[in-house]
Amino acid sequence: MTEHTLTVAGVAVDTRHWIGGERVASADTFTDVSPIDGTDLGEIARGGPAEAAAAVAAAKAAFPGWAATPRAERARILHAVADGVEKRIEELAIVETTDNGALLRSHRRGVMPRVAHNFRFFADWLLTLDHDDFETRGHTNHVSWDPAGPCVLITPWNAPLMLATWKVAPALAAGDTVVLKPAEWSPLTASLLADIAAEAGLPAGVLNVVQGYGAEIGDALTSHPDVRRISFTGSVPTARRIAASAAPQLTPLSLELGGKSPLLVFADADLDLAVDLAVEQYDNAGQVCLAATRILVEEPVAEEFTRRFVDKATRLRQGDPRDEATDIGPTIHPRQLAKIDGFVQRALAAGARAVIGGHPRGGQYYAPTLLTDVAQDSEIVQEEVFGPVLTLQTFTDEDQAVRLANDTRFGLAATLATGDPERAERVSAQLVAGTVWINCFFVRDLQAPFGGSRHSGVGREGGTWSFDFYCDLKNTVTAPKGWKDHG
Repeated sequence: MTEHTLTVAGVAVDTRHWIGGERVASADTFTDVSPIDGTDLGEIARGGPAEAAAAVAAAKAAFPGWAATPRAERARILHAVADGVEKRIEELAIVETTDNGALLRSHRRGVMPRVAHNFRFFADWLLTLDHDDFETRGHTNHVSWDPAGPCVLITPWNAPLMLATWKVAPALAAGDTVVLKPAEWSPLTASLLADIAAEAGLPAGVLNVVQGYGAEIGDALTSHPDVRRISFTGSVPTARRIAASAAPQLTPLSLELGGKSPLLVFADADLDLAVDLAVEQYDNAGQVCLAATRILVEEPVAEEFTRRFVDKATRLRQGDPRDEATDIGPTIHPRQLAKIDGFVQRALAAGARAVIGGHPRGGQYYAPTLLTDVAQDSEIVQEEVFGPVLTLQTFTDEDQAVRLANDTRFGLAATLATGDPERAERVSAQLVAGTVWINCFFVRDLQAPFGGSRHSGVGREGGTWSFDFYCDLKNTVTAPKGWKDHG
């Protein structure tokens, strides 16, 4: 291991920033720690305003050339990036599992292949992006998607590389240049992505990666006058700060924020399916923004549902996420564990009952928890915990189910379990959510719009919606007459 390189399971990771096609060190560093066992992984470059300015300058300098690159060539390079990801799936998987504690088997089989797919999808979508010309009183209207400029992309720690490339891929496909700021609790795979992109032939300065702690570098990025787009996934308080920072420049924002999503289980549902959907909400130790953490069950089946849920949930194996048999790994950081336990203990003190769990298990592991006897206006029902903590409430009819489901400040997603297609259509139409799943969960097609309502976000990304955000849409209107004869 050199001064600026750490090794994770035999994989070398450069700990410096990637700016303008070069590795750049910082005077200060921060320590990256594995949530699995508290191992000190190494020191990461800790950027600030100087590094932010250098990264934006590099992105600005590279923008004209990348914007002018023909679509087919941009697509070819993005497919080359996907090829590089696929060649290194095992390396990326073990590094990310070590860094953020998510299951290794999930990274190998689902997450890292999805990373490659993110690049392939937007590369291919770019080549089909078009709008038929249309006429207005004999005038021709032609719509085009013009690259907007340098983008700042700020990404979370719960699915670091997948969520980073969900933003990076469409931004690059659109012809924009990028400054990526990964979360400080899971910084490593973003550095590997920089290596992969360079090897694929992405020109210097088109993708820049800067590491650092929150506002130390974030404010300098989001307030920069040369930044044309900001996309952020994370918490509501941080989004408010980003919006305030971007406001003087009127920089367009895409914000994918928190959730407190419901799972509605009706008496006519397949209960085994409903239980499977409910237990699935413990995925990634509950650190999933889309998780349906509020289980709402129709009264006639509530007792049987709870019995089956407890039977299945208590058989989940919690432990080292590198073990193939593990179902639930650790929480990301001691601060997050303390936050989760604080929510649970306050709920218990207020009268909630822990059907299962309700306590830490040592290290950064928190027992899968189900709380009942919770009031609709209680903190545990209204606020995002972001851990393996679910609540269970009952309802008597559709109207009450919808009222309970919509009665938070969030609106990211909702899940229904019902055997009645007419009920599914009726109820889903009334739910405030960016995504509604019926008898399924976490099925996401990249061509569909994704985002949240209310405090769950601003804007939509995915398919053409991504290009609408990362581009300046232009309508060119041509008169039917008036051309001079240049013959």
